Amino acid sequence: MNRQEIDKLVKQMNVDTATGEVNPRVQQIVVRLLGDLFQAIEDLDISQSELWKGLEYFTNAGQANELGLLAAGLGLEHYLDLRADEADAKAGITGGTPRTIEGPLYVAGAPESVGFARMDDGSETDKIDTLFIDGTVTDTDGNIIEGAKVEIWHANSLGNYSFFDKSQSDFNLRRTILSDANGQYVAQTTMPVGYGCPPEGTTQAVLNLLGRHGNRPSHVHYFISAPGYRKLTTQFNIEGDKYLWDDFAFATRDGLVATAVDVTDETEIACRGVNKPFKHITFNVELVKELAEAPTTEVDRRRASA
Repeated sequence: MNRQEIDKLVKQMNVDTATGEVNPRVQQIVVRLLGDLFQAIEDLDISQSELWKGLEYFTNAGQANELGLLAAGLGLEHYLDLRADEADAKAGITGGTPRTIEGPLYVAGAPESVGFARMDDGSETDKIDTLFIDGTVTDTDGNIIEGAKVEIWHANSLGNYSFFDKSQSDFNLRRTILSDANGQYVAQTTMPVGYGCPPEGTTQAVLNLLGRHGNRPSHVHYFISAPGYRKLTTQFNIEGDKYLWDDFAFATRDGLVATAVDVTDETEIACRGVNKPFKHITFNVELVKELAEAPTTEVDRRRASA
């Protein structure tokens, strides 16, 4: 079939057959995607066996709860960020901390505090370095933002996230910190490590066929929001990781690389209330003021909630 014949067929099957109330947006998207799929079947001569194996794959990926991971691994989530950047530019929005992908491992409802939070439950303090992350939340003019909601989450020393890893305590390495009167937040935690896709999982299976690895560098995730400002979804990746610029999820971006500094000064160690040297990262955040005509930064998607 040529494209004209394909579009006619899709319309006959999914538009002309409608007898009930139609959601125009859903109909528009289904018709377009089906037309593109049918055209791909024609162009690539996709066999029936290949098609059904593809559908089986998506069934398995859904049952394994890996479709969010697949979206990151194939670059779909990064593409959406680039598209959002372009939409911001067209709306005249400039500056601010760069956005990058959310990933599939956020959990709503983390414990909330003002100014400071200890994120780890202490179970790994003998296995991995203590890390202090601090920063200031400002607008693009440098004005401090008090009460900004800084949500932070990251993996443990094995590359696993609480809630999804049932061996961890509730909300381990997940906290919400409201910036203090100086716009500052401080998180005491442990050094995150990079991780790979489940080696026998559905995402890695596709990456293997593409000749790609499924590894991420060491990183820390953020949501930052405040009334009157555009919500920021971002993360920093840590300098020195072998996968820093080879992130399978394409999340590393200029302006989002952090350096972990070793702190050995005894006075500073005592000041932080710890009993051994630690690592320190500064990650300041600039939020952009909301504009009524700008595209929203809120994304409606299914997220875990504990």
